[in-house]
Amino acid sequence: MKIVRHTAPDMRQALRAIREQLGEDAVILSSRRGRQGVEVTAAVDFDAGRLDTAVESSDPRITSTPAFNAAPALSVPAGELSAETMGHELKTLRRMLETQLSQLAWNERTRRNPVHVELLRELSEIGIAQDLADHLVGQLPGDVDLTQGRRFTVAGLSQYLQVSGERWLDSGGCVAFVGATGVGKTTVLAKLAVRWILRHGPSELALVASDTVRIGAQDQMHALGQLLGVPVHVPERFEALPQLLGRLQRHRLVLIDTPGTSVRDSQFEARLAVLGACVPQVETALVLAGSTQAGALEQTIQRCTPLNPASCVLTKVDEAASLGGALSALIRARLPVSYVSDGQRVPEDLRPARALELVSQAVRLAKASGAAADEDLLRRRFGKLAHANS
Repeated sequence: MKIVRHTAPDMRQALRAIREQLGEDAVILSSRRGRQGVEVTAAVDFDAGRLDTAVESSDPRITSTPAFNAAPALSVPAGELSAETMGHELKTLRRMLETQLSQLAWNERTRRNPVHVELLRELSEIGIAQDLADHLVGQLPGDVDLTQGRRFTVAGLSQYLQVSGERWLDSGGCVAFVGATGVGKTTVLAKLAVRWILRHGPSELALVASDTVRIGAQDQMHALGQLLGVPVHVPERFEALPQLLGRLQRHRLVLIDTPGTSVRDSQFEARLAVLGACVPQVETALVLAGSTQAGALEQTIQRCTPLNPASCVLTKVDEAASLGGALSALIRARLPVSYVSDGQRVPEDLRPARALELVSQAVRLAKASGAAADEDLLRRRFGKLAHANS
């Protein structure tokens, strides 16, 4: 085993020097503050079965860290440990050491950049993903004050969140709405159809009812068509959708209602293939509920990637307790938002997406719900990032 002791002005520099000297597998045996800064003792290639000996052989003046004091004792002699037990002990010890390093790095970050830490807290309360929050705060200068920092992070989120504008109502097109059951695809289609008629009249609009899965879905579309005075076309089966669309090219705007589905549905891939065969004639728009957890949104976006969706409609915003997770998922996927739906009224509860407005709404929701991120949550979220960047 090789043991080294390094003194540096702060913990960040000490950890960097140890990593350069011993590599990524080095573990911290102890640390303390002295007149010259921080003194850290580290080791590499030690035998886990002789951990106690290794600690005792280090400088007796150095106090062992809490992580080692809390380490579970081996219940049998090292020579009798099985490979499985040894592996488990090593993994446990490594997790404890990583936690200790994260704590040290987080404490150092808190001391050096308290404004940055407060902004990370506020972004976490909004629901912004930890990597995105850390990236935003990492762009700030070290001497920024809290007010300036808040303005910067809100502006940064607004810049990263893409919006597409009212392209469909301005220029028309052929749009297929894709999404999970219950996210509001048919309602969004109805709102857009009414808005188109109010602006252009019914003569150049066509509706396609290709949802053969949900009971009553096609009847609902026929009722909408009768109410608006526009034709509703139904393919014999979903696989016949490309042939049907070929006969509707004279219409300036074609709105397609597709079956609501789970990404785990056995027919999901087949439907994606049918829609993919319609490209570039058909533009795919994902319909995503703002009240859905970020992980589920990311999964839906990932599974629909083969369609290369041009935009999305964010629905059920009025039912969301937090919007930060949804905005993070959209920013990560670089998926533009075309419209936001926040109610059932047709066509009133639909508005063109505005990035700053969505970010501001996410902030208001966090304040209204009393969302709070405690110190332990922040350390677990950002401590490892701070350690990795040190």
